[in-house]
Amino acid sequence: MGEDHEIDEDAPIFAIAVAAELAGMHPQTLRQYDRLGLVVPARTQGGSRRYSLRHVEQLREVARMSSDGMGLPAIMRILELENRVQELHSRVRDLEDRMRAELEKRPGARVFAAGATGSVVTLRQGTRVRRATELVVWRPRTPLPPAAGPERPSDD
Repeated sequence: MGEDHEIDEDAPIFAIAVAAELAGMHPQTLRQYDRLGLVVPARTQGGSRRYSLRHVEQLREVARMSSDGMGLPAIMRILELENRVQELHSRVRDLEDRMRAELEKRPGARVFAAGATGSVVTLRQGTRVRRATELVVWRPRTPLPPAAGPERPSDD
């Protein structure tokens, strides 16, 4: 196999009997988990359950946690959190892709500085600035009084 084919772990492809066999469970257990909202499969137009590879992995995980003595409410909460983490990972990937695409559209990074007249000056990254003519550095002539607030004991 020369080409890399990505498997869509979320594709709802398995009927309940196949998913139950892959998870090592009885189909009735999968129906019960669906009713409880623990592992909820997709549905066909006719209403049949369709499980994905991710669902099968969740079912296996439920079986492991259950055999470790965890109750269904705790397992349900863990699965909710894992689903949320998966959603957030997906969102971060999407935002990173969008940011990368946006940065690729820009010809180069720009730096902004304040000009002598107060206007904004755009500089190319790596450009040296002549301070005397292009930048105004503000320095107070007298020290500013301390900010108002509760008095602090001196360190004297």
